Amino acid sequence: MAGQKTDQRDVYVGQRIAEQRRKASLTQRRVAQSFGMSAAQLQKYEKGTNRISAVHLDIFSRMTGVPMDYFFKGMPRSDDFVAPGFSEPDQPTLGEGSLKGLAEIVGRHIMENFSEEARRDVAAAIRALESKLSG
Repeated sequence: MAGQKTDQRDVYVGQRIAEQRRKASLTQRRVAQSFGMSAAQLQKYEKGTNRISAVHLDIFSRMTGVPMDYFFKGMPRSDDFVAPGFSEPDQPTLGEGSLKGLAEIVGRHIMENFSEEARRDVAAAIRALESKLSG
């Protein structure tokens, strides 16, 4: 972003970009051409001298097949603010009791909103899944 000073976060993201570019066997020239810029500009992103835009990071993410959150995981923080989104902790897995409650809610929704034929189809799908999982 124009006018904003870069910091250690830009360096971190840049290092991750360079790492993934090399893993994907892409040259700086090839990536820069897809961005419509010079290889020198891409090098500035990789070194953290300049901040990469979200649009360019999205393009790069698609080129390398790496999810966008990869570039931010483990990034050093310079504040105490926990922003929603990429910085949220992983959600705990559902336990047996939680799944039972979820199944009851889904079952109630199906009973109240699905036709008899659709309910039979759902029941058949559940039986088929149960058979696969237990077999």
